[in-house]
Amino acid sequence: MTSKQRAPALDCAGRLLDFSRPRVMGVINITPDSFSDGGTLYRREQPDLDLALRRAADMVDSGAAILDIGGESTRPGATPVSEAEEMDRVLPLVERISAELDVVISVDTSCPAVMRESAARGAGIINDVRALRREGALEAAAASGLPVCLMHMRGEPGNMQDAPRYTEVVPEVTTFLQQRISACENAGIPRHRLLIDPGFGFGKSVQHNLELLAGLPQLAGLGMPLLVGLSRKSMIGQLIGRDVDQRLPASLALAVLAVERGAAIIRTHDVAETSDALAMCAALMERIKI
Repeated sequence: MTSKQRAPALDCAGRLLDFSRPRVMGVINITPDSFSDGGTLYRREQPDLDLALRRAADMVDSGAAILDIGGESTRPGATPVSEAEEMDRVLPLVERISAELDVVISVDTSCPAVMRESAARGAGIINDVRALRREGALEAAAASGLPVCLMHMRGEPGNMQDAPRYTEVVPEVTTFLQQRISACENAGIPRHRLLIDPGFGFGKSVQHNLELLAGLPQLAGLGMPLLVGLSRKSMIGQLIGRDVDQRLPASLALAVLAVERGAAIIRTHDVAETSDALAMCAALMERIKI
């Protein structure tokens, strides 16, 4: 997406998010089992809100324009949590961050009740890995009035990496997202409130992920802000043999490549380093008017 094509500022529950430059989304998982940082915000097997708030404040200070709060792990092989447990994890932190920090809050959820209650407590974006396909999710998202990020995932977290197959991954992901965009419009969610995410690592092999990365300009051509999450992903480990805590350099390289190919938002666990990398991208893009 060129500078002239970038989406206008997005109203996220009164906080404006503009795309004049690439934006960083910091990951805050209030879960015991997320693949990279599960359990790090827990004390005595319970979420530690004070610790989570400090983590959030550090991310904002380091350049995060968005914080993505998740209460259910969607790593490969993950099992679902109950609606009540997800709300108990997510809602108190949404409320505290909204009251104490000036940042757009994204809630990583597929649960209609969590969408509704998060919106009432200050969330600014709904980020759904299932693209509003659960019963009642379209209606809940439409009623919230919030922007929505639609992600492609084949299968469910418990089985999505069981030998995923595509004939042509980029066209198939593009078609899926176009269908979900139409479903949103039919439900009363206008295009200007939508973001899209190709879902790296969600029902894709390493080769599929590489093809998607190469094909990002096609997805960016749909005209909606493109969110990309490649931070610490298993494809890095499979390609270069790095453990999760050794994947920062490769994650930064992937972030830069994604922005060059049209990504507007980079979702990351490493906010400070990613913010620096994207600042360099922004400087060059402004200089040569990409």
